[in-house]
Amino acid sequence: MSDSEVDPVTLEIMRNQFESVAEEMGQVLITSSYSPNIKERRDCSTALFDADGRLVAQAEHIPVHLGAMPEAVDTVLDYDPEPGDVFVLNDPFEGGTHLPDVTMVSPLSVDGEVLGYAVSRAHHADVGGMTPGSMPAGAREIYQEGLRLPPVRLVAGGETNDDVLSLLLANVRNPGERRADIRAQLAANERAEERLADLVGEHGRSRVLAAFDAVMDYSRNRVTAELRDLPDGEYRARDVLEGDGVTDDDIPIEVTATVSGDTVAFDFDGTADQVAGNVNAPLAVAKSAVYFVVRCVTDPEIPPNQGCYDPISVEVPEGSLLNPDAPAAVVGGNVETSQRVTDVVFAALADAAPERVPAQGQGTMNNLTIGSRAGGSDGFTYYETIGGGFGGRAGGDGMDGVQVGMTNTLNTPVEALEAEYPLFVEAYGLREGSGGRGEFRGGLGIVRSVTVEADATVSLLTERRRVAPRGIAGGEDGATGQNLVDGEEVPSKTTRDVPAGTTVTVRTPGGGGYGDPAERDADARRRDREDGKAE
Repeated sequence: MSDSEVDPVTLEIMRNQFESVAEEMGQVLITSSYSPNIKERRDCSTALFDADGRLVAQAEHIPVHLGAMPEAVDTVLDYDPEPGDVFVLNDPFEGGTHLPDVTMVSPLSVDGEVLGYAVSRAHHADVGGMTPGSMPAGAREIYQEGLRLPPVRLVAGGETNDDVLSLLLANVRNPGERRADIRAQLAANERAEERLADLVGEHGRSRVLAAFDAVMDYSRNRVTAELRDLPDGEYRARDVLEGDGVTDDDIPIEVTATVSGDTVAFDFDGTADQVAGNVNAPLAVAKSAVYFVVRCVTDPEIPPNQGCYDPISVEVPEGSLLNPDAPAAVVGGNVETSQRVTDVVFAALADAAPERVPAQGQGTMNNLTIGSRAGGSDGFTYYETIGGGFGGRAGGDGMDGVQVGMTNTLNTPVEALEAEYPLFVEAYGLREGSGGRGEFRGGLGIVRSVTVEADATVSLLTERRRVAPRGIAGGEDGATGQNLVDGEEVPSKTTRDVPAGTTVTVRTPGGGGYGDPAERDADARRRDREDGKAE
């Protein structure tokens, strides 16, 4: 066998080694970071790309990060990266998703030749803007959301560009925390270069490059085989967002999915034009949601890489909610609109793959941001996405109190939260009776109450507060969510200054039920009553 050939056994070994590179990058990032949002919640993602900017392997981190990463690499390639460079970016109109997600792209050089790219993306707890935490509910343009970074060399030829770093840190709250998290990302990317060099030493340059192609071919072949099992046809669905933070008007998202042989195309014609508020989503985010759903309705065990994406096409009108023009505000698009795109694409494919599509989950990330306007050591910024109900599905109940759809983060443990911030957790538990009834019940939402022990600014970006997560196949809808400030209900998207002693409560939605409730097993009904899941 020549050095450029890869037999099936070697391919499986090398595929796992490529994935291990991405996973080890993630571990370095998580264990080296300072902010609880990264080290505790793991709101970060890492991936390995080849020299042409094609995804080779990713760690199993955040879906909305990972599916959008190819856009970042494509953009950086236009800037002629050289060995020893590290590009930093967050601009949603130049390869980013929303401003808090800071991305680093590094050429991976072995013996002076660029063989691939390492990419790390992490949600930083603050990147400037009009409110602490950089998640303002009422933003009308991207300039209000934080510091905007087009791709720029943070490291050039192996030397840190201190001018760029100083400019970045001068425009954010908690610069010490930001500096530490930036260093963690740099360390993660450096680890990828070390590990790729190890693989070249073990297998040889030609075989590593051949394996890059082979793993993509393998995934592409498996996805196309799965798509051929779906019935050809056009499948349509429509859903809405509950306002944009400026108005409460419903904002429609429409899609037509066309399955044709071993390809599937998604056309979002009929989706709303871009809006004044911040729920606009860059095209990369919309694509990421589509890719996620296709993986779910085919075989989620297929190794995720560029080969998975090749049979999928996405068309979105320019100037629309899912493909906005600058300087549209977009911070909510990454977190909330991505969830609704996921819901609407699942709904479109429900007839094509009925056994693979669950009832709707909570359909929101329940973004809660609390921060002070004080600078230096007196300042703080806390950010959390809060889990809820997963939808019931054929053969099983929905999970309780989990992240759904486009996020995959952990929670911030109560002990870590209270040690790190002037916050006190009053209540944290499952929300009884919030899952939709069905042959298979929807999962329960969560109740989380936090008292702020210092004057602060609170921002909430949430959904499913008036449109419930839908049941499927005769299942009932899950409960809608609710936001409370000192017991007073507040809108789904709101930012307000609050005095010390204020309690913020987020009651997250439950998942929809699957199947006729009358068909539910008697033992399951008994367990529902015992576990507080029955009304």
